[in-house]
Amino acid sequence: MGKYDPLHRHLLRQQTASYEMSFRDVERIIGALLPRGAQRPEWWANEQAPDPRHVQCRAWLAAGFHAFLVKGAERIRFERRQAAPAG
Repeated sequence: MGKYDPLHRHLLRQQTASYEMSFRDVERIIGALLPRGAQRPEWWANEQAPDPRHVQCRAWLAAGFHAFLVKGAERIRFERRQAAPAG
């Protein structure tokens, strides 16, 4: 099991288009502290590669969300990704 799998499962259960959590909420869910780098927007980047190299990114992308750091608040906002148009 990966460190961010519990976050993935948590996000899968969310029913809203937008969902906000504190860093502490995320830490409780994953059972570990977030790294210092989580203070930077780059850590929450939504990689577009087919196989994102950052394991944390895989958790929210696979659950259908993009992540956005709320500056100065130690909070993260997850927004449901739009489905690609058919055709």
